Amino acid sequence: MEAWLSRCLDSLLVQTYENMEIILVDDGSHDSCPAICDAYADRDNRVHVIHQENRGLSGARNSGIDAATGAYIAFVDSDDYVAPDFIETLYELIQKSGCAIGQCRFARVRGEALRSEPNDAYRMFRGECLMEQLYGPEEDATYFVVAWNKLYRRELFTETGIRYPAGRIHEDEATTYRLFHEAGKLAYLDRALYGYFTENAGSITSVFSRKRLQWLRAHEERILFFRENGYEKLLPAAYRKLCDACITFYFRCTDEVEEAEMLRRELKTKLGGYRKEGRAWIGHLPFRTRFGYRLFSVSPELYKQILSRMQET
Repeated sequence: MEAWLSRCLDSLLVQTYENMEIILVDDGSHDSCPAICDAYADRDNRVHVIHQENRGLSGARNSGIDAATGAYIAFVDSDDYVAPDFIETLYELIQKSGCAIGQCRFARVRGEALRSEPNDAYRMFRGECLMEQLYGPEEDATYFVVAWNKLYRRELFTETGIRYPAGRIHEDEATTYRLFHEAGKLAYLDRALYGYFTENAGSITSVFSRKRLQWLRAHEERILFFRENGYEKLLPAAYRKLCDACITFYFRCTDEVEEAEMLRRELKTKLGGYRKEGRAWIGHLPFRTRFGYRLFSVSPELYKQILSRMQET
């Protein structure tokens, strides 16, 4: 991340809200990032650096949480950057709304300045309605699930013991819903104050591997949590998301992927297991969706052909 780290840190140092600590976690970097972090700590006494052996993104987030002393916590990934009023605006949002989480929209950026129309109007989501946002249209759901476009009251972590799962990817999918449950309500401001950087804007891709199945594990845990905490009305959408993911992952698992055949068999088996386990809730889904799951279980290729024809019409 050495090519983008300074841009990220510069956006933090010019925040209009100045009473903050900036904790940089060097997660075993082998490039010049550790030296860049130390240089910024020398320049500004608000900057503190943690050097640790590589523990992955979850380990880095957890180290930051454990080291934080402020009343609020925000996460910023090292290749991203934020608007100058990112912290101040979300802090004021929490004060006005009485919520434990303030959230803004993010924009996919390639280095340009973040620009958004001034907008102080916000929406509040509570309880089951808040959890429902995790199953909305893809872009809207992403705003809610990610860790980094939010400001959290620190006690959401310190008083509950919530931490990001060690050694796993999709750590936000495994954690955000727990924070929502503890917070009870969230205030959402429809302004892009966070810049999610991608070198190829609009074309976000990732190599598929067995590690991607950790997404399924996160959602299996979420379903168990919903059952145990009274969110049964969300189970049809939760099982649909799991089943749809099995199909998506199956077709992303091309022959170039290591263990491709084994992974495809495993995904078919998982889909069958989810259909059986969640049949009481999947039964609430549209017939077309349920038929698609059955067709895929019989013949993924036939499913793909029919789906392609339907999309062409």
